[in-house]
Amino acid sequence: MTAVEIDGLTKRYGGVTAVEDLSLSVERGEVFGLLGPNGAGKSTTINVLLGFLDPTAGSVRVLGTDVTEDIQRVKRRVGLLPEAFEPVPNLTGREHVAAAVETKGADDDPDALLDRVGLAPEDARRPADDYSTRMFQRMALAVALVGDPDLLVLDEPSSGLDPNGVQLVRDIVREEAERGATVLFSSHILDEVERVSDRVAILRDGELAAVNSVENLRAELGMGSVVSATVDAVPDLEAVAAVDGVTDVTVDGPTVRVGCATPRAKMPALRRLDDRATVEDVAIEESSLEDLFEAYTTDRSEAGDGDVGAGAGKGVASGSTPDTATAGGDRQ
Repeated sequence: MTAVEIDGLTKRYGGVTAVEDLSLSVERGEVFGLLGPNGAGKSTTINVLLGFLDPTAGSVRVLGTDVTEDIQRVKRRVGLLPEAFEPVPNLTGREHVAAAVETKGADDDPDALLDRVGLAPEDARRPADDYSTRMFQRMALAVALVGDPDLLVLDEPSSGLDPNGVQLVRDIVREEAERGATVLFSSHILDEVERVSDRVAILRDGELAAVNSVENLRAELGMGSVVSATVDAVPDLEAVAAVDGVTDVTVDGPTVRVGCATPRAKMPALRRLDDRATVEDVAIEESSLEDLFEAYTTDRSEAGDGDVGAGAGKGVASGSTPDTATAGGDRQ
């Protein structure tokens, strides 16, 4: 079933178009990452989805409800961790969570929620406007979890957190998905997105540039994997290069590097190499989500047309390594 259905969404501010003809869907129980550089339309999309902004055109349905028709019904089933969350002066962290419980008519234990996000009891009794960024982000996450929401929207959830806090967010996202909730989040920490997402959507200039799993996005651009194998003696590699999905094979001393456009090519290629030599060590390098992000959000002409991919054709070369081809541009 569909948790979020966006159909032809357009949002204009005067003469500026923030989102144009955006259509995508998020399935229930899915962890979905929303990515894009600054100004790509991520925040506008989220704000329309939550009823904070009205669409100029198109429609948005959340958990089966049109957000322009019954936003209160939507809000009761959604948990939100916004990028900008302003505390109520002099209200403690616990009181913030308790107020959210009362507003939603939930029966959560505020102390249990605060414990889940790692905010110590003594800190929970302190005014939230005195919190560090790390403490405040944990409290805001507890507020978002009130009422076991069917849809959890996290906007930059790891902002200001230390590595332990980042791991906590990752664990909570997985726990919520296992519970059956849908998680939609936006983050500039692409490694975190890749670790937990089932699929990602990449926005550029208010339009949808790509939507798929990270693995499939790699395959679409030919930015797959490189299998690096250290062998006792380099054999004839023509059979390895002939494996379906292998784009190139290169040699650097005792190391054979096999470019694979698809995940299915990795093991057959490695087995063929192992049949012809003793493989002493193996490492697999994946194109990062950051590489994909740049490729989809940067003009190809800026990076050189035809440079995206693991190789245009099969071949065997010696004394060289495969080009690492990514589109250039600022990383967000």
